[in-house]
Amino acid sequence: MATGRESIAANLRAALDGPWRDVREQARTHLDDERLYGDPYLDYRAARARVLDQMHLVSSFGWAEKGYKLGHGGTGEPGAAVTALEMLAYTDLSLWVKCGVQWGLFGGAVENLGTERHKTYIQELIPLDLLGCFAMTETGHGSDVANLETTATYDPATQEFVVHSPTPGARKDYIGGAAEHARMAAVFAQLITGGESQGVHCFLVPIRDAAGADLPGVTTSDCGLKGGLPGVDNGRILFDQVRIPRENLLNRYADVEPDGTYSSEIANPSRRFFTTLGTLVRGRVSVGGAASAGARVALSIAVRYAEKRRQFADPDTGEETVLMDYRSHQRRLLPLVARSYALSFAQNDLVLRMHLVQTGQDVDPNAQRALEKRAAGLKVAQTRHATRAIQECREACGGAGYLTENRLVTLKADTDVFTTFEGDNLVLTQLVAKELLTAYSDEVRDLDALGWVRFAATMARDVVRERSGVRQMIQRLRDRGDESVDEADLSRRSVQLQLFADREDYLVRTAAHRLRARAEETGPFEAFNNAQDHILTAGTAHIERLVLEAFIDGIADIEDPDARALAETVCDLFVYTTIEENQAWFIMHRFMSVERAKNVRRGVNELVDRLRPDALTLIEGLGVPERMLHAVMLEDPKSLAEQEHAPVAR
Repeated sequence: MATGRESIAANLRAALDGPWRDVREQARTHLDDERLYGDPYLDYRAARARVLDQMHLVSSFGWAEKGYKLGHGGTGEPGAAVTALEMLAYTDLSLWVKCGVQWGLFGGAVENLGTERHKTYIQELIPLDLLGCFAMTETGHGSDVANLETTATYDPATQEFVVHSPTPGARKDYIGGAAEHARMAAVFAQLITGGESQGVHCFLVPIRDAAGADLPGVTTSDCGLKGGLPGVDNGRILFDQVRIPRENLLNRYADVEPDGTYSSEIANPSRRFFTTLGTLVRGRVSVGGAASAGARVALSIAVRYAEKRRQFADPDTGEETVLMDYRSHQRRLLPLVARSYALSFAQNDLVLRMHLVQTGQDVDPNAQRALEKRAAGLKVAQTRHATRAIQECREACGGAGYLTENRLVTLKADTDVFTTFEGDNLVLTQLVAKELLTAYSDEVRDLDALGWVRFAATMARDVVRERSGVRQMIQRLRDRGDESVDEADLSRRSVQLQLFADREDYLVRTAAHRLRARAEETGPFEAFNNAQDHILTAGTAHIERLVLEAFIDGIADIEDPDARALAETVCDLFVYTTIEENQAWFIMHRFMSVERAKNVRRGVNELVDRLRPDALTLIEGLGVPERMLHAVMLEDPKSLAEQEHAPVAR
């Protein structure tokens, strides 16, 4: 029979598991398998071979099929696919990345950018009969996808595209799978036909034969040792006049006729480009989710260790004190646990939105664009959280945290690059802010820098309130009176949300004004560059508001009163620590008095003290089973000693 604590933890876990909780529960069973964990003692070539073997085991779980359409050999459940594969982050992030490249990026490009003529490729890549890679990034054009240099020039005489790397900077770089395993690449290149460039399109280009040798005109090389992810064979690809059939163009949004005539239902080249990239949003959604999963593993290890490890004697009792009883330890770990809860609810909401859009259940014409912005923002929030949380966990575990056998350093190394791939975090934050400044207006989506500045100069309405549901949520939580935020009770959820929304709104409006003022004195690039710090802060404030909204909605769905009450306290801690981290801004802009800022700091102390007895309950609610943590320092010292002295089988 479950105890009260176990019941509360189970209800929290069910809430955080989200819409596909049955998928997560099944995954916990599948992943309780020693074969799916990494071995830090392997060299990188052995680690790559191990991960490839692990992929074949994962392919037997039926997760990959969920991400593809019924007619292509799948089950048409993109939300379930993202959720299931996210769970791989609990075992080995190299395995997660390899699966993500194969079934998410490479397979996703074929599925979402191809047509029926590419169906056979999907049927081969799902069971791993065809291993592929996603060749977008170039040495000289990391995040600047629109200006990639690789070309695919159509030759009507042979009805082939000629794929070529015209400069050293056009080399495809950091490509997962390119060093050893991939036999085909989804290559993003400038499509040229009739002497005219039609912008970036995606092509299927064979790069290796069945024996693993480079095909004629293709040169692959190995990126070698990296800071982490040793099981991922990142490589580079150069093309020298490589010919592929006309049909290898993934032609969902554009096509080339045998005579070289180019056609597309999307006439505007910029809109066509963004539509193409928008269909690949699943990768960005997945990266954020895996980063958060890695942070949950680290926090689960660090808090459990803090409940076991004793350090320094209490002068009154003479007994050594458990680490988790120190205020400093509570402050360094519990706010990160609270943020993990917040981001888990936000990720669940994001995956559901993605699922509804990609299965055609959400037909709002603005839904895809809103999804892209939200995915970009949450990827930033989640990967930054992972970087910070895992480092804090490592330090909180002292020397033990630095041992590979306790996983934290491996998690830190493996998640570090998550802030870079699927979009550099600063670039993505800028993208979010730009969407705010353009107020989701279709007519300004394709503006250049000058057009953007001009639009910002004319923007006079309340962007946040007009273009989002935050006003409705605030009204639902309370009927707003005439009192200022500073006079209001910060423990009230509506006041908290109001404070987050007001900060976002102020930053967006003042960024627009700053752009206008600078544009009157200088050029559009100067105006934008001058305001870039302001724009990035506005984007960050927007992301934090979205996360708080998702947390509030997630709590509302918890039926058990004890679990809901605990989640409410966790939400307060998330709010108070977020305000504390930004208190200088709130004070400088007179959103908060100095006395209120002091109250916030005292509030954080009160909240971590209140949550201290529930630390293990919260960790169990995060949903990483203790048996999956694989940290030696959490094992019973007595059992470890017995293992060391046990006879060795020969």
